[in-house]
This record gives sequence, C-alpha cells and structure tokens, in this order.
Amino acid sequence: MKRFANNILLITAISVTLLVSCNKNKILEPNDQLTSEAVYSTAAGYKSVLAKVYGSFALTGNNGPAGSADIAGIDEGTSDFFRLFWCAQELSTDEAVVSWADAGLPDFHAMSWSASNTFLAGLYYRSTYQITLCNEFIRQCSDANISSRGITGDSATMVRYYKQEARLLRAYQYWVLMDLFGNAPFATEKDVLGSATPKQIDRASLYTYIMNELKDVEGSLVAPRQNEYGRADQAAAWALIARVALNAKVYTGTANWDDAVKYSKKVIDAGYSLINDYTHLMLADNHNNKSEFILTINYDGNATQNYGGSTFMTHAAVGGTEKASDFGIDGGWAGIRATANLIDLFPAPTSTAFPNNGNPDKRAQYWMNGQTKAIADISVFTNGYSITKYRNVDVNGVAGKNIYYADIDFPVFRLAEQYLIYAEATLRGGSGGDGSQALTYINKLRTRAYAGNSGNIAASEMTLNFLLDERARELYWEGFRRTDLVRYDRFTDGSYLWPWKGGSKNGTGVPAYRNLYPLPTADLNVNPNLKQNTGY
Repeated sequence: MKRFANNILLITAISVTLLVSCNKNKILEPNDQLTSEAVYSTAAGYKSVLAKVYGSFALTGNNGPAGSADIAGIDEGTSDFFRLFWCAQELSTDEAVVSWADAGLPDFHAMSWSASNTFLAGLYYRSTYQITLCNEFIRQCSDANISSRGITGDSATMVRYYKQEARLLRAYQYWVLMDLFGNAPFATEKDVLGSATPKQIDRASLYTYIMNELKDVEGSLVAPRQNEYGRADQAAAWALIARVALNAKVYTGTANWDDAVKYSKKVIDAGYSLINDYTHLMLADNHNNKSEFILTINYDGNATQNYGGSTFMTHAAVGGTEKASDFGIDGGWAGIRATANLIDLFPAPTSTAFPNNGNPDKRAQYWMNGQTKAIADISVFTNGYSITKYRNVDVNGVAGKNIYYADIDFPVFRLAEQYLIYAEATLRGGSGGDGSQALTYINKLRTRAYAGNSGNIAASEMTLNFLLDERARELYWEGFRRTDLVRYDRFTDGSYLWPWKGGSKNGTGVPAYRNLYPLPTADLNVNPNLKQNTGY
C-alpha cells in the first residue's frame, strides 16, 4: 500500500464536524454516520477511524475541496492545517510575503494581527478539532472497550498501537497551540463529551504534559521505520520531543538542551539517511524519500483534493514568467514569494537556470526571471523572488497524477532537522552532545547541498548565528522560521529587520507580546475559562 492515509480515507466510516457556533468551545462530540458500536466492532473499523484522524491533517472536509467543511467560519479552501500553519509560521517572518489582500492575510507580515484574525482563528480551531478527533478515538481504544467488543489477540494489539499513534498526533497539535498561542484550552479523553467548556492550561504546564505524554508513549509505538508510510512510529515521538525540548526555554523559562541532544540522537541513530538530491525533497514522488522522512502528511492529487497543503505550496508560488508546466500544475496563483533576507543567505547565483539558478548551494531554489529581488510593493507578485522548492513533478520532470491538486507529501519531521537540533543543543551546552559529531552532521547537510565538500565548514565557523542561518537554508518554507526567530529573540526585536517587518518598508521592531498570537475573540466570548494573551 503506497499511502496509508490517502487510501484508507476512502473507506473512513466516521464523519466529524466541528461547529463554530455558540457551543463551539464545548468538548465536542463527533457526528457519527454509523453508530460507535458498528464502527468499532472490528480492528479494521478502528483503522478506518484512525485514517480520519490522520486524514484531518491533509483534508478540509468530507467531500473534497468544498461542500462539507470540517471548520465553519473560514473559507474551506484556506482551512487546511498546513496552509494555515505555514501562514502563521512563514508569512510573519523574513522568509515569505504574500500579494493577496484577503482580510487578515497581509497582517501576518505587517505583524499587525488582531484577535479577530480569520486565519489565526482557523488554525486554532483546526488544531482543537484534530485534538477532539484524537480524544474520541483514544477513548474508544480503552482496554474495557476493546474487550467488550470481543477484539482479542493480534487485533487487540493493533488497536493499542493505533491508540498510541493518536496520542502522539494529539501531542503534536497541543505543541502547535503551545508554540503559537501559549496558554491553550485543554481536554483529554478523560473529559466527558459534550461537557462544559474546557479549562485553560498554562504554557509551562502544557509543555510538561506534552513531554510526559510523548515519553510515556514512545515505548509503545512501532519501532522506527517499521510502520506504514505516513503513520507515526517511535522515531516520530523522539523527533517531536527533540523539537519541543529545543524550545523549552521559550515555553517554560528553563532550557532543556539535554533532551534536545538525547532524543535527536535517538532519531539519528535509528537508521535514517539523507536522500542524495535536495531538489528532490518536495516533488510529486517524494513518498520515495523514506530514508529521510520520519513522518509525513500525505497528499494525493486524486484522493486528497483541497486548496491547502502542497497544492497551495505549488500554485501560490507560481506567477510572472514561470511556466506552470514546469511545476506540474494547471496555472499559478501568483501569491507567495521570498524576501531578500532569505535569498542573501545563499551564495550568488551563476545563471538563471531552473530550478536553482546554477547556485553552488543546490538548496537555493528560487525564480529570478521577471522578478525583482527588492520588494517595493508587497501586493505586486513580481516584487520578490519566487520559491521553486515545491513542484508537482517527479524526479524525471513528469507531472503528478492531477494538475489541479498536488501529490507532494509534506514531511512533518525529517532527518535534517534532527541534525540541526543536535548541533544547536550541543553548542548551547546540552549534556551528552559532542561538538565534533555535531560538525559532522552539519557538514553532511552541506555536502549534499554543494554536491561535495566545497561548502563544508570548520569547527570555528559553527556558531549559533551560523546555525540559525543554516536552519533557514535547509528548512525554509517548511514552517519553522517564526519558532526559530522567537527562540533566538529576533522575531519582534528591532535589532533584526527584514523588508516590511512591522509594516515598514525597511522593517521595524514590534512589541514583544507579538511573540505569541492572540486567542480568537470568538472563543473568549463563549469560554469564561480563557484569558487572553498579554497585549491583545
């Protein structure tokens, strides 16, 4: 089976709808099209519901691109998880701008968002919706429920694996809320469906919960690289622990470089390896990148049709003189581009050859023809170089199965990030970290980028500033930049600027409270347990 989530989605038995209404803050009950007794009567039934849990990362509703949205109050085309997450993590930084003027969208780069921002509310509700799915599934996976339904032996063992995967996915979504919104509404499988509005958990306590949950679940997951593609295993738990630990000081005030070192090393030692060509990371056949990808959101041009995810990443970045056929799509949406800050992290290009301009660093995938590097007007697509990293073609240039919707899977975790986590945490003093080993990992990334050792660095060059830049070179447009800049105290601070930061052409600092996004006003209005973040 090529793609777990995409294939099983077609037989998913339960439809779950989050209603954005006066009751939206309650611990919501799934709208079962079949009774729980029927759906959960077999291990196969459990797996079909697990597919909905995974599928909610890749889909916006039950009927395709429009018609039965999971989240009300936001255009379904913009309600895909990764599209919303990407906007919050990238458009607010030096890595991306967007020309569109949809209400609330320009506020990201101008850093002028409010508590009524539709895109932020959409992300918040998408995460809480996915947590709701996980909670209900985990509840149905209790030993008592499994036993009462006569599920025994290997079938019962499989259901218990499914439960641990759902716990990991729930922890991931709680990380999203913790990282972007701070103090979040909190509910688990122990809370009764349809009960009163959830209480708020403070950021430090949520950090503790996430770390404890992941460490508790890691031993009960399938061993690394032994699960179906697109499903979580032990390495996914380790990768998330390492990511959360790297940012522990932001979340709690106390650093945890030790766990960042320990768990990134566990992933690194689990048998993964970098693929040979960086330009093949985000192509239509990137399901073949199993050696580097640890956990993916699986997209399929026929089975997961929506206007977010990799469909958004391919279409929105194409316009001007770019040929849609080079990207395996029907046409560009002329929206997102890069600022000069990102472009300047790479060596100067030597030509205009597609896809990386003859740049010695093969990661430098951007389009210059007809585009200006400087951004005089964000609303003009040709202001700013376009990024060509995501292309709905395979390694041979053949278009994906559907030119309207992309086949490109998105790696939630990949090995390169773990190399970078290990190096930074080691440099910051993490116990067990080895400086020479960290340098080796960084030079593995650079050897791939430069197709040889010409880009390798010496130990004296591996500073924290270098690693921040290297994270941008390696991970740009993958949803990391805001979190990285916050960790380095450069997101809101006036000492580091980029074009149109804070709404100023040359960039300006903004108040530090914008290191966190606000909780949606609508949620505050109906849930008296919630307190708004400072400054909003």
